Amino acid sequence: MYIDFDSLGKRIAQRRIALGYKQNELAEKADLSNNYLSNIENGHSIPSLTSFANLCIQLETTPDMLLLGTIKTNDIPQSIIDNIKLCDDNSLLLISDIIQCILKQQK
Repeated sequence: MYIDFDSLGKRIAQRRIALGYKQNELAEKADLSNNYLSNIENGHSIPSLTSFANLCIQLETTPDMLLLGTIKTNDIPQSIIDNIKLCDDNSLLLISDIIQCILKQQK
């Protein structure tokens, strides 16, 4: 399987921003140096398995979302998936924020 590490880094940065973390905040939470996280986000470094797992935990997302840009969608209606694919980056950030609000209400 081919992994596009540039895209991986961009998805990590997008998720970090969507959660409102500064780069140094996420680095601290994931037990990484700020420079290492910056290099991962810019596609200059490949995260170790431990670092990748920590990032998934801190970013509250799944490995497939960061690696492939998709999530396991067995339980999500296809119409929702199709509509989300049509959204631009700003809309995706808004959708992410809405989902986070819903999840916080469920806790």
